[in-house]
Amino acid sequence: MPDVLVEVCLDSVESAAAAEHGGAQRVELCDNLVEGGTTPSAGMIAATRDAVSLGIMVMIRPRGGDFCYSARELDVMGRDIRAARDRGADGVVFGVLTPDGRVDEDVTSELVELARPMSTTFHRAFDVTRDPLEALDTLILVGVDRILTSGQEASVVDGCDTIRSLQERAAGRIVVMPGCGITPVNVAQIVRETRATEVHVVGTKSVESPMAYRNPRVFMGKEEGASEYVRTVTDAEVVRALVAAASRPQST
Repeated sequence: MPDVLVEVCLDSVESAAAAEHGGAQRVELCDNLVEGGTTPSAGMIAATRDAVSLGIMVMIRPRGGDFCYSARELDVMGRDIRAARDRGADGVVFGVLTPDGRVDEDVTSELVELARPMSTTFHRAFDVTRDPLEALDTLILVGVDRILTSGQEASVVDGCDTIRSLQERAAGRIVVMPGCGITPVNVAQIVRETRATEVHVVGTKSVESPMAYRNPRVFMGKEEGASEYVRTVTDAEVVRALVAAASRPQST
């Protein structure tokens, strides 16, 4: 087992199989990655569990946008956590904030309890909290296992100093997992600078649709002018390069 665990963010069974083939140890299974990821269907979770033996973390996010949810949305999240557990997920990924930009301690505690014995990750809602150290302390208090963060910057490359500060304050009480903008070229440096034991990556390639007939007048989801006949999938070779680079011995 490599020293650094590599988790791949993806949105299909095919991509999960590619991530496993590339040597990843875990995946974050999502839908709707163009909005940062929402909850995948029950069928997607079950089919992915049947297809791969690596760890599966399921995104629990009822919609795109902010992380301040209504009572009905929280009810959906609870039901989705149960559905993920029933279909063999190893963990769930969520994030709930208060209107003033703090971790919603009460709701997060309830979701952690509901998810057990699965693992829990607080996703990049962390990156839009008003005080990352306060947020870290709250998440440790309620028993979250892991935080996914870019260090409250657009990319981990710019957030390394904050992530290292979080690691030092966490002192092993919670996993601080860097994610966003990690590539085979920079992952070794990021691991060294942040002292990360886990990293969250996206290793993809573009695939052309097999559709021969294409109606240029109709757009089903993407903005007009963007091709709906090209999709992004996980590339096993990119994942393999990330795993190799992340686990390379680091100088201090």
